[in-house]
Amino acid sequence: MPLHIVRNDITKMQVDAIVNAANETLLGGGGVDGAIHRAAGPELLAECRGLGGCRVGEAKATKGYRLPCRYVIHTVGPVWTGGNSGEGENLRACYRNSLALAEKLGCESVAFPLISAGAYGYPKAQAMETARAAIGHFLEDHEMTVYLTVFDRDSFLIGEKLYREIAAYIDDRYAEEHLILRSRQMNMPVLGEAFRGPDKMHSAPMATPPPTAPAEKSARKGIFRKKRLPKRPEAEAGYVEEAALAPSLSLEDALQTLDESFSQTLLRRIDEKGMTDVQCYKKANIDRKLFSKIRSDVHYRPSKATVLAFAVALELSLDETKDLLMKAGFALSHSSKFDIIVEYFINRGVYDVFEINDALFAFDQSLLGG
Repeated sequence: MPLHIVRNDITKMQVDAIVNAANETLLGGGGVDGAIHRAAGPELLAECRGLGGCRVGEAKATKGYRLPCRYVIHTVGPVWTGGNSGEGENLRACYRNSLALAEKLGCESVAFPLISAGAYGYPKAQAMETARAAIGHFLEDHEMTVYLTVFDRDSFLIGEKLYREIAAYIDDRYAEEHLILRSRQMNMPVLGEAFRGPDKMHSAPMATPPPTAPAEKSARKGIFRKKRLPKRPEAEAGYVEEAALAPSLSLEDALQTLDESFSQTLLRRIDEKGMTDVQCYKKANIDRKLFSKIRSDVHYRPSKATVLAFAVALELSLDETKDLLMKAGFALSHSSKFDIIVEYFINRGVYDVFEINDALFAFDQSLLGG
């Protein structure tokens, strides 16, 4: 684990094995096949001559020669003829047999092209969906890092309808965030306060901001909070400030009242969901070694993408996701396309990390997992 979608030239991938979308002769051709043969050198062709070709869906291995990988795994994808001639099963077999062969060779990392999505005419969105499903199924029971390498970030990866919906969702949240920021910069009321409707236009007076209160410690949780300032001191003559009643805490005492850490919260959430650690980190598209670090270090500081991957794996609500982010020192922002796209899927109850990553990739964003 995990599965990564990357924009790269597969011949430059520094992995244990790359997969070649070959033809049945294994003697080279156009597209990815030709590029791999050119980069590997004539030795690759010489070895391929002795393999006796390869049938659709099968996989055979050679050395990597001049490539930055140990092995090249050659597989033959189906030609698309409409989808009723076994193309789907043959394409799944390409991924399944290539991964099984990579495991047999002792590979820990493998890079695939999007098989059959070029000259063989397989619809790209369907080719991507099949690749994700086949690789994801394999990774449920195996530990391996798998890359899907593509050259562009066209919206075909997620479908035009979903792409338009997410784009509109992003635009709406961007517009809302920018209006709020502009209103604050101009010292104007935010939309929804003064401008709730035509009958209330400009009805909210510009109030003088209240004085900023100095920070004081709270005895209850050892955190810092502001003093409460009475609006009319003459009307609240008996007011006693909360901080005056709170005992003074030493730094050592304050540190003893630290809230639950990200690691502690995550492990508790996993137990509450009735999941095993393995189920959780695989569903989150997280590497086993990274999860081990999180489990063994109560103060581990994860990346934002890692936190959100776990939130998706645990199928947390948006409020629960925000709480988990806060434990790691993060927050969701409508100034970030990455944040808005993840929020879009959580709000709709879609918790497939690979589907979310397809959308993030299409919008040129970082992916969930690690």
